[in-house]
Amino acid sequence: MAKTELPELTVGELSHRSGVPASALRFYEDENLIRSRRTAGNQRRYRRDTLRRVTFIRMSQRVGMPLAQIREVLALLPDDRTPTRADWSRISSCWRSDLDQRIRQLEQLRDQLNDCIGCGCMSLAKCRLANPNDQLGHDGPGPRRLPDHRGTGYE
Repeated sequence: MAKTELPELTVGELSHRSGVPASALRFYEDENLIRSRRTAGNQRRYRRDTLRRVTFIRMSQRVGMPLAQIREVLALLPDDRTPTRADWSRISSCWRSDLDQRIRQLEQLRDQLNDCIGCGCMSLAKCRLANPNDQLGHDGPGPRRLPDHRGTGYE
């Protein structure tokens, strides 16, 4: 018995199902993150598995992955069939070390924040978050991140 193909989704249906605005879906398509085919009337039609890709894109953005990295990983998925659980697992593992590093950085920020909030030190030479190892001090005296009060831009 032949497998019945489910109907494709319009941009509005994909938007409704995913919770992603149609404008964002068109942007994802322009950025080669998702694909559609065009009908004779030039309307977009998306395969149903595009819904999982859109969900993957949104979740990846939520954890801070840039679109360029998302595009690279999505390129590892098969084009000729609906990706399987194994396919998704394989591409998700691509980011494990990057996510672990981001988690470590956030934990370090959280742990150092107690020293900075409300301290009022205003010392960029001492601040481990704003100026680690007084890197800005090597550029000379005066503010390095504040607009020049004379209106000439940044120092």
